[in-house]
Amino acid sequence: MGMDVKRDPAILRKKRIRQIALLGVGVIAIGGISVAVMRLQPAAPSVPAGTVWVGVVQRGSFTREVHGAGTLVAIDLRWISATTAGRVDSYEQPGTKVVPGTVVMRLSNPDLEEQTRNAELDWKASQAQLANLKGQMQTTEVTETAAVTNAKSQLDLALATYKADKTLSDEGIVSVLKLQQDQAGVDQSQNAWDVAKASLKVTKETEESQLAPDEAAVDQKKAIYDQFLRQMNDLTVRSNLTGFLAVVNQDIGAEVAPGANLVRLVDPTKLKANVRISETTMRDLQLNLPAAIDTRNGIVKGHVIRIDPAAVGGTVGVDVALDEALPPGARQDMSVDGTVELEQLTNVLYVQHPAFGQENSTVTLFKLAPNEQDATRVAVKFGKASVNYIEVTSGLQAGDKVILSDMSAYDQFERIRGDAKFPITGGQ
Repeated sequence: MGMDVKRDPAILRKKRIRQIALLGVGVIAIGGISVAVMRLQPAAPSVPAGTVWVGVVQRGSFTREVHGAGTLVAIDLRWISATTAGRVDSYEQPGTKVVPGTVVMRLSNPDLEEQTRNAELDWKASQAQLANLKGQMQTTEVTETAAVTNAKSQLDLALATYKADKTLSDEGIVSVLKLQQDQAGVDQSQNAWDVAKASLKVTKETEESQLAPDEAAVDQKKAIYDQFLRQMNDLTVRSNLTGFLAVVNQDIGAEVAPGANLVRLVDPTKLKANVRISETTMRDLQLNLPAAIDTRNGIVKGHVIRIDPAAVGGTVGVDVALDEALPPGARQDMSVDGTVELEQLTNVLYVQHPAFGQENSTVTLFKLAPNEQDATRVAVKFGKASVNYIEVTSGLQAGDKVILSDMSAYDQFERIRGDAKFPITGGQ
């Protein structure tokens, strides 16, 4: 039979204390580990390095610019409108080259043709009436001139008779009565001559006033005829510039009213650019600022000549006069890109314009660590902006490398890590 070994109570008590202590240490260790794990930041997400755009902050100068898309538009663009009613008989096709005098459309108006003929006849009839009146007045003037001449001759004869009889009377040959009769004849002839002269003078002086009503009638009827004649001539629509026919606004057979637009002419050698620029970038835009127009076949220098007073659809129209010749192939309505130079900024921190962020705003960007694989979020304040660059007023220093792509998918992370080194794509 085996014998039971009696255990020492003191040993058992020490063993139990040791086990409790070890259990307490284990619990404390597990709790500490749990707290440490809870305090750890989430692991930085991995970002495909080749999908982001990285720029380098620089110090130096850059040009502030605003950009917009637009078209080339004609400076000399003219509508020719109808001066009278008519029917379209024929026209040239759009694109036809024209010079001043080129016929681009023909209209007809039978009523106008008849009115023109009647006006011409009326004018000619008034001319004939005036000519007849002038002939009558010339006849009267000739008759009265002859009367003056005859009266003068009679006066001369009476004076000669009186002088002869006076000599004979002095010698006692002719009686005093005869001499008195001769004197009466002189007085009568003198009076007849004076009356004839006065009548001729009145005829000449009143000639203009007698002709004036008939001359005015001729002028009035000539003006009416000329008006109809101009309207008849305007039925043949002619170009008034050198260029090409851009638009025909009426169809053959169409009845047009006075004032209706018929055709539009364009001088293709005189073009300007009209670009639409975002209203948010218009604050510093002024007239005469230098501009560059990209025609896709060359860049042409110009300057701002007009700014629309109101915005449409979030953009403002800006007209740019071209200071250089357009490249071959440039034509009206061709799409162009325009860039207007606002000012030159010198000795400033700047970076390529990120995918987000406007002037005078504060944004957060991911700044690369020296290993160019880790990046930490930093707050950056921007100043003035251009098309390609934006001023950095705080948050970065020259040489810092920042991610300029849209990183909104990582807004919940303070750090990111590339799956390789981030490539530096701009600013160096």
